Amino acid sequence: MPTEGDTDMQEIDAIVDQMQISRVDHLPIMAAFCRRIGLIETVNATAGTGMAVDVGTVVQAMVLDTVSTRSPLYRVDKFVAAHDTEVLLGRLLPSQAFNDTNLGRALDAIYEAGSGQLFSQVALKAAAVSALDMRHVHFDTTSVNVWGEYDTCSEKGQDDRLNITYGHSKDKRPDLKQFMIKMLCVHRNIPILGGCEDGNASDKTLNKALLSRLSSYLADHGVQPGGFVYIADSALVTPDNLNEIGPNLFITRLPFTYKETDRVVAEAVADDCWAEVGAANETSASRKRPAACYRVCEKEVTVARRQYRAIVVHSSAHDKRRLKRIDRQLKESRMDAEKRLRQAVKIEYFCRKDAEEAAKRLAAKHAQYHQIEPEVIERIKYARGRPPKNGERKVSGMTFFIGGIISERALLAQQKREQAGCFVLLTNTPTDGDMGHTPQEVLLAYKEQHGIERDFGFLKDPLIVNDLFLKKPERIEALGFILLTSLLIWALVEHAMRSFLQSTQTKLPGWDSKPTSRPTTFMLSTKFSGLQTVSVAGRKRLAQPLNSTQVKYLAALGLNDSCMCRPI
Repeated sequence: MPTEGDTDMQEIDAIVDQMQISRVDHLPIMAAFCRRIGLIETVNATAGTGMAVDVGTVVQAMVLDTVSTRSPLYRVDKFVAAHDTEVLLGRLLPSQAFNDTNLGRALDAIYEAGSGQLFSQVALKAAAVSALDMRHVHFDTTSVNVWGEYDTCSEKGQDDRLNITYGHSKDKRPDLKQFMIKMLCVHRNIPILGGCEDGNASDKTLNKALLSRLSSYLADHGVQPGGFVYIADSALVTPDNLNEIGPNLFITRLPFTYKETDRVVAEAVADDCWAEVGAANETSASRKRPAACYRVCEKEVTVARRQYRAIVVHSSAHDKRRLKRIDRQLKESRMDAEKRLRQAVKIEYFCRKDAEEAAKRLAAKHAQYHQIEPEVIERIKYARGRPPKNGERKVSGMTFFIGGIISERALLAQQKREQAGCFVLLTNTPTDGDMGHTPQEVLLAYKEQHGIERDFGFLKDPLIVNDLFLKKPERIEALGFILLTSLLIWALVEHAMRSFLQSTQTKLPGWDSKPTSRPTTFMLSTKFSGLQTVSVAGRKRLAQPLNSTQVKYLAALGLNDSCMCRPI
């Protein structure tokens, strides 16, 4: 006959049998932001199909997979099986609904709808619900390597397809075919426009294509012409692009292929009229990575028959490559001076005047960074024979030689080394008014470009692209939409946290629980790692309560603990 203890154990076993435990980690937060920008609804409105699971839900699953452990797409079904789909996707769904066939159909639907256009619609909705700074817009591209031949890309009559081919590899892998990802960001690193381009596409051409429709696109975001500054790298500087940008404001880097660059750098160093900016980095300096200090000097240049402001910037973190070139030139200059001095000392002169004239000519002919300081040396010739015992030797004549020392032209060498740490920013921004930029502000605005470059590391995760062989270029283009949307959600979470901390003048526990005012989304993901939900008899809760750090992070995002257990 069962005892009371046996009965209790049977009841516990029955409860355990009904219990469903699923991982959630930080993903309910990402899902909340997907719902905040209406991701599923926006995708379904444009790329709806007759699939049992709508395309929007499949897209959100792929996005959440991308911002989780970054597993390859062929494992999305395993990702779904291990996580709580009711919390993440709004309803319970079987993992079989996310098999390769359904993922492929979803990617095909995205391509047919226009992946670039679809992303702009998603980003437009995100900008409407987030307070984004649209004053500066940043554009850049990167190459993404893929494995495989992709011979189908070269078929005739397929000009509108993504051409995966060889091109200039920014990852220094010319042996691999590639495609390009372009991206336009606001608020430093939040993408609002992007897509895939041919692997051999030129940055100069991509800049021109974007500039032709930039004003109308930003007008959809409520930004009128003249109300933004377009920031891009040196590929922007071509006569066609400068003509295309028209009255719009821009900041870019003037390459040293233009003579005007060398001229204004040399003038700025010679004038020595710098305005100190100091350290402009946002992250803390360390012993191994000391903060660079900046100085600026404003000049004027003429490029493509137009006059622009040129901000010469000197960085204490000198360009090592250019410094090596100057050191090599210094060595060559000294060797040249030594060679000419060796040749000069071999010549014997029988007239002092001739020797002095030769010394003047030698001193006047400088090496690039060195000069010879010659002197005339007398050499007495004595008569042949044994010298007398009680008298001086008889002098038969006098000859002259040239000696000297080699010295570095210190001021010139110092100026050249200083020039190695300079670069030039080209801009047409005014100096005052609503869109006015001081030289310091031009530099700080350009330095925000590092935000978009940091985004490229997210987009080029080898688990997502390099280890995945999609046979159809159309699906790779659609995959670009998934990656850009994932990056958008990732960046919005970071933006929301930092905006809250800035407005409240507070901090969050960062690495090693040290307070920080600049938390990252990756930092947040580590704080919520290991969270699970438990479901029993239709009731759901977290397997363990949130700790104080997790509660603070949710508060900074405008969320509460209920979002971790059910969709809101």
